[in-house]
Amino acid sequence: MKRMIALGGAVAGMLAYAAFAAPAATAKSVPAPKTLAQTNFAAKQVAAFWFAERAANLQKATPYAVETTVSTKVKHKSTVPTGAATTKPGLVGSSGDQKQSSATAKNVNLPRTVGKVFFIGADGKPHWCTGTALQGRYKNIVATAGHCVFDVKRNRATLDRWVFVPGYYKGKTPWGIYVGKTAYTHYDFSVYEDGDRNYAFVTVYNGVQAEWEKQGRRWKLTLKDAGRLGDNVGGQGLAYNQKLGAQPVFVFGYPSGSHPDGNFAFTGQTLKWSYGKPFAAQAPAQKAENLQGIKSAFTGEGALGSAWLLKYSNATRLGYLNGVTIGVADTDGNGRYDTSVSPYFDGETLQVYQAAEKNWSGKIV
Repeated sequence: MKRMIALGGAVAGMLAYAAFAAPAATAKSVPAPKTLAQTNFAAKQVAAFWFAERAANLQKATPYAVETTVSTKVKHKSTVPTGAATTKPGLVGSSGDQKQSSATAKNVNLPRTVGKVFFIGADGKPHWCTGTALQGRYKNIVATAGHCVFDVKRNRATLDRWVFVPGYYKGKTPWGIYVGKTAYTHYDFSVYEDGDRNYAFVTVYNGVQAEWEKQGRRWKLTLKDAGRLGDNVGGQGLAYNQKLGAQPVFVFGYPSGSHPDGNFAFTGQTLKWSYGKPFAAQAPAQKAENLQGIKSAFTGEGALGSAWLLKYSNATRLGYLNGVTIGVADTDGNGRYDTSVSPYFDGETLQVYQAAEKNWSGKIV
């Protein structure tokens, strides 16, 4: 059952995240954050787990296969999802606003902000989804699908040993590993698993890199501070209350797995992109009545959490996050996935983001 919320007043969109007037917080739209790694010691243990044995756990992780497919109803002529908030559209600035220009669907420079989030699933094994770094006052925010942070299989608060690795490739961590500290989601997702609110914003500690020193027959692992996430890869902005179909978006992610007909189109090893104009969609089985969809051949495994970027600039590799993939659908029944879906980002999404971005994380080494 969904909880209905009425937003009071219009939300004014601004270009800089620190210079806009925040809407009045709805009492229960943002519950208390969930702890991922509460202390520096705990965060070190998490980082060491993923770096151990030359990043063996990273390399053997498999794409998360929980709730990857949805049965979707699309409404291509709709400009705003039914029942969605109708306050003014707004932008929270990315770290490249001064140079912002729209990209076309040719010769796309891939964003440095996108990578993989790794965690231990309900089966006790390592898995991954897609995540992306966002701009924030402490440059420590990662966005992904809600069920890539919160354990919907076991009805537990969060998934274990959660980290973000931007630019990950075959065990390589070019900008380090960023251990999750606290996770923020909407009340309706944390309580009701409402698909319309299936997104999460996670604060991460400073990144760490591994240094190995041989001691006799063994190698000793030492963690070295790699700095803040946003300083290393930049941060995407946030877009909310956008008119559907008015502007195209790029979707960046790591799709893997097969189509229903058995065709393996993606390996999940490298970052891929889709491009198109969003339209209104629904997925009743996920309690999702106010989604947005995009035509995309992405398979669901690995693509969960993929970044939907509005006004993406090839020059800066930055834009505005306007959605995260929560599932894919085969809408014409031909055995091939053809649509990706995301929650519609509105003023309440902004509130969850604001609750996360005002919190400092710090170093772990």
